[in-house]
Amino acid sequence: MSQYNQEEEAIEALAGGEFERERVPQSRLQSWKAFLGMYAGEHAAGTEFVIGPLFLTTGVSAFDLIVGLLLGNLMAVLSWRFLTAEIGTKFRYTLYFHLEKICGTRLVTAYNLANGVLFCFLAGAMITVSATAVGIPFDMEMPKLTDTTPNSLTWVIIVLALGAVISLIAAKGYNTVAKAANWMSPVIVLAFIACGVVALIQLDVNSFSDFWNIWGEGGEPFPGQIKYTFWHVVLWSWFANAAMHIGMSDLSVFRFAKKASAGWTTSAGIYIGHYIAWIAAALLYAVYLKSPEAQAMLAAGEAPSVAPGPLAYNAIGIFGIIAVILAGWTTANPTIYRAGLAFQAIIPKLSTFWVTIIAGTVATIAGLFPAFAMKLLGFVALYGFILAPVGAIIVFEYFFGKQAGIRSFYAEKTGIKFNWAVFAAWALSFGVFYFISLEYDVFLSFLTLPAWISCGVLFLIFSRFYQTKPVA
Repeated sequence: MSQYNQEEEAIEALAGGEFERERVPQSRLQSWKAFLGMYAGEHAAGTEFVIGPLFLTTGVSAFDLIVGLLLGNLMAVLSWRFLTAEIGTKFRYTLYFHLEKICGTRLVTAYNLANGVLFCFLAGAMITVSATAVGIPFDMEMPKLTDTTPNSLTWVIIVLALGAVISLIAAKGYNTVAKAANWMSPVIVLAFIACGVVALIQLDVNSFSDFWNIWGEGGEPFPGQIKYTFWHVVLWSWFANAAMHIGMSDLSVFRFAKKASAGWTTSAGIYIGHYIAWIAAALLYAVYLKSPEAQAMLAAGEAPSVAPGPLAYNAIGIFGIIAVILAGWTTANPTIYRAGLAFQAIIPKLSTFWVTIIAGTVATIAGLFPAFAMKLLGFVALYGFILAPVGAIIVFEYFFGKQAGIRSFYAEKTGIKFNWAVFAAWALSFGVFYFISLEYDVFLSFLTLPAWISCGVLFLIFSRFYQTKPVA
């Protein structure tokens, strides 16, 4: 085994469950190579097979997609580097332990519950992705873009079987999950590239202008979708992983980094998975849209299916089926495992195995409903919008707490169990901006940054009045 693979497996194993309530010691720190491999594998996964086609359904133009993704993904990398990695290498705590010091144990329990449930829904979407590939040999009817409920008994059986297997593997522990992902990730990346190349040939692309004209000036969104502009693409791609970077979830990973500069390694995963893979998957869908079946659906005012299995199979055959199954698998496995850890913080007497099985059961039930995958753009935006403002509490305390005259780690120093300044800041920010989104039909990713900043500022203001208890 190479030094590269040893470090990669070490960081993934450590992030799974060591030093949960203490600083990571100097002897256990890892080099940047460990993070490079981890992020390259994590962000070229099942979600990419769905997100790429969904961009086409929004009528996005070539400039808005290609340049918008460049800028949005750059902002995500900068967020990881200068916020998450900076704070992670300063304190070397998990997100949960860091929050507990600020918020108190009871408030962190509520956060864990929300985090775990949202993780389950995301894993459910990935089970859906894999099911679209498994169903091909059974001539299964694929879920449509507008489907919300199961459409056949075959679909239900396949999802339940997949969910059971994935949950059992996740319950075996993070080492098993990490090793599986390490082996599968290169295959998935190769499949994305192969799909993109084959799609370009099928689309008769012979020049850059031909490639550009696939999207051209854009068009009308498909039925049930909204029109995406340049800023929709920029902000959505920036905040697709908002919970991980500005939401500080990846503190648990970067606490093992020797230097904050390890944050730059996220660019490997982002530009392979969230740029090349998204565009390659969009090309697959562009090929399908030229088929008689898709044209007939469009003529009837229906949105053609974005089911990843058939799209990949039409491009690269059996290899495409395998790649989609593996892509959904490698995303669902660690997601279910992380959901289990969040639940275990709530019910610590239950073993890791059984809380992971519970999480897998919830994810499998969610996977029965295609809406989580077919509406993935909207769900990911909501996921980040809910969890990202919690990260602002950590960021604003670290960068501005001293200037604002508040005491850091107030819950730990005073023994309080529920920091009302934190809860009020999050609830007010979430409530106001979510109301704006619903009432005025504002794209949710437009409001993630304002809600995040609002939560941080309100936390500083409320803490000035709330922090009256003497520090022990």
